[in-house]
Amino acid sequence: MKIYDISQEVFGCAVWPGDPAPEREILSDMKDGALYNLTAFRMCAHNGTHVDAPSHFYKDGKTIDQIDPEKFIGKAYVYEHTGDITAEDAVNILKKAMEADILSANRILIKGKATLTSAAAQVFADAGIRLYGNESQTVGPEDTPMEVHLILLKEEIVLLEGIRLENVPKGVYLLHAIPLNLGGADGAPCRATLIRE
Repeated sequence: MKIYDISQEVFGCAVWPGDPAPEREILSDMKDGALYNLTAFRMCAHNGTHVDAPSHFYKDGKTIDQIDPEKFIGKAYVYEHTGDITAEDAVNILKKAMEADILSANRILIKGKATLTSAAAQVFADAGIRLYGNESQTVGPEDTPMEVHLILLKEEIVLLEGIRLENVPKGVYLLHAIPLNLGGADGAPCRATLIRE
């Protein structure tokens, strides 16, 4: 069994322009003679490797604590792509995932510098996938990501953003990407892993 950690380290993670970067505060330090070490931290729910909930773009959408945990755990298919993902590409990705393991087509993870187009997002939405993940800090074009978010989040497809797949070969894995249970939040950081038996 091989386990891949596909998460960013939080304090050195990528941050969306304008979002606050994670901050660490040492409250108690044994190096200074304290009896124990104690750390506090502050961060945006969308820093580093994180999950978007529907409420990120929908006023009455589900918050992170309202999403069924089953969406975050299960078979996933890693596919490598560079450039725009078109509708035709999305159909091909789903076909390859189903051929490899039909359950892996529920969770699609894209390796590489790829941009999900609105047409491709609609293909995934129509197929009823449960989760879509990519290495960028956002789904869709970085200058206009809203439309792609709206298409996927409307169907309550979990968005797993900011994953790191450079050392992961394409294929079928068991994904575990449970976010922190932040009541009422529009997203949450997570420690995402892939397991290949």
